[in-house]
Amino acid sequence: MQTYDIFKSLAIIIVFAKLFGIAARRVKAPQVVGEIVAGLIIGPSVLGWVDNTPFISQMAEIGVILLMFSAGLGTDLKELKRTGPIAMLIACAGVFVPLVGGTAYYMIFYGVDSLSSPDFIEAVFVGTIMTATSVSITVETLKELGFLKSKVGTTVMAAAIIDDVIGIIVLTFVISFRDPSVKLGVVCFRTMMFFIFSIGVGFLTYKLFQMIDRKYPHTRRIPIAGLALCFAMAYIAEEIFGIADITGAYVAGIILCSISDSDYIARKMDINSYMLFGPIFFASIGLKTDLADFSVSLLWFSIGFVLIALLAKIIGCSLMAKLCRFSVLDSLICGVGMMTRGEVALIVSQKGLSVGLISPVYFSSVILLILVSSIATPVLLKFLFSKAPKEEVIAED
Repeated sequence: MQTYDIFKSLAIIIVFAKLFGIAARRVKAPQVVGEIVAGLIIGPSVLGWVDNTPFISQMAEIGVILLMFSAGLGTDLKELKRTGPIAMLIACAGVFVPLVGGTAYYMIFYGVDSLSSPDFIEAVFVGTIMTATSVSITVETLKELGFLKSKVGTTVMAAAIIDDVIGIIVLTFVISFRDPSVKLGVVCFRTMMFFIFSIGVGFLTYKLFQMIDRKYPHTRRIPIAGLALCFAMAYIAEEIFGIADITGAYVAGIILCSISDSDYIARKMDINSYMLFGPIFFASIGLKTDLADFSVSLLWFSIGFVLIALLAKIIGCSLMAKLCRFSVLDSLICGVGMMTRGEVALIVSQKGLSVGLISPVYFSSVILLILVSSIATPVLLKFLFSKAPKEEVIAED
């Protein structure tokens, strides 16, 4: 391939990703699904106009790093503290039940030689994909219904944030276990040392950014420095501590989420992500998806995968919410609100593919999960809120 041929590929990816993203929004589906479908159509599986070259893969990696950095920047630490204890319990249940359910489902469907075999690690990774939560659809629905700031609304938001943090930690462990020479104690030690490092460096960096923010408020040097911190933490996490680079990027976002110009940094990051790196990342998933091996067996696996993923979230989160003295209805709302999957599930899947933990053909199962959960969640939430007594669903200020 000539060097300048990459410009043709980028032009095709951006145009098709945006067109299909708009089309997805028109039919009430997440925009990212349209971008993935665009990659599938222009990729080797259908038209063959664009190949998943190393350059595209590297651009996609930058895209996923920016997405996780933006997710960290969007974290509301005050809200997290206010609803923290209950949200933590709900999030833990929302990770544990899907992780066990997904692992067991893969083992039953395909069979596993032993707990030390690569098949078992792949089974655990399938469960790890199910742990991810994306509440963008839930947020829009709660906002539309006027319950975003209600007790159940804030609990779902906080639980989703904690859920993603736990899910990323689980991902880090699973990736580490891919190497048989890596011991559990070593993984735990590395993870603990990374978060100790992050707390120490994070505090100093936060103070430094606060000082810069006061002296040069709302200037471009702040998001530039923030981007440098994002890439530095991603590198340090992967290279020094053996932690997934997306964990470092997410932590970088959390470090800066409380400074005055955090929204300004997020807007600048979103420009890069929306225009270039985001479409390339999501389209690259379509480029990697291999339909040549899609079979009836995989179709049945995908249907079961979706059902287990949805029910596991509802059961885990609802039961824990009920134990935390929520009403039956509010408990169900918590479970349904946590069952949506989106960018984080794709990020986890892509990371597993990049290290050889999963076959590209399984991306079709993940995409189906995102589609079904994105359509079912707002419908079920509206139904559940309509059944609540009027005095119980008045949004709190």
